[in-house]
Amino acid sequence: MIKVENLVKIFNGVKVLEDISVDFEKGKTNLVIGRSGSGKTVFMKCIVGLLEADEGAVFYDNRDFVSMNFMERKQIRREIGMLFQGSALFDSLTVEENVMFPLNMFSNMTPGEKLERTNSCLRRVDLADINKLYPGELSGGMKKRVAIARAIVENPRYLFCDEPNSGLDPKTALVIDDLISEITHEFDITTVINTHDMNSVMEIGEKVVFIHDGRKGWEGTREEILDTADENLNDFVFASNFAKKIKALTT
Repeated sequence: MIKVENLVKIFNGVKVLEDISVDFEKGKTNLVIGRSGSGKTVFMKCIVGLLEADEGAVFYDNRDFVSMNFMERKQIRREIGMLFQGSALFDSLTVEENVMFPLNMFSNMTPGEKLERTNSCLRRVDLADINKLYPGELSGGMKKRVAIARAIVENPRYLFCDEPNSGLDPKTALVIDDLISEITHEFDITTVINTHDMNSVMEIGEKVVFIHDGRKGWEGTREEILDTADENLNDFVFASNFAKKIKALTT
């Protein structure tokens, strides 16, 4: 579990995040939604330490991340997998080298063990036998799956995904959603996903947190989101034609 308490982030005297508290549950897909500029990306960066919070605390299974020194945080970061919005693959490295990169940086495995682990992760995302291809030779969906393989190669306890469906067609986005959900449950990971895609919310959103103007506006399940009385959340949710259709079918 990841526990966030009273998180505040200030830029140039302006509170971008204000007093956000939330628990992200182990073994579940925890989705953070909100409009562009709502603060959800800053929120994620504060949780993983890419930005320093000005107030508040972040606990990784009761370990106070904010108060840790550099070396203590380094150990936590080894337990974190990251899936970046643009996949963030190294164009000059092969698929195999991209997935193996964290192992080369942080593990004490032998070369044979690294290759075995890399191939295992590629098989898990249904990308066996493409080891020697380069990112430029892959489709957008394949790049995302390679990025997922890299994110899980060190057996993370926590997985963060920033807009994982950005730039993908709807069918491929569903494949990526399902894969992230399967991996979360299979390995009992605490997964946090930033998204504005309501399709993802309705497909895999076991817990949903809505950020509005830097504050936590609402939290609940994907089922509860359709019956919310929160006006700001309704304005966000029902801007999606998909959500409107779901609402019509359930009323």
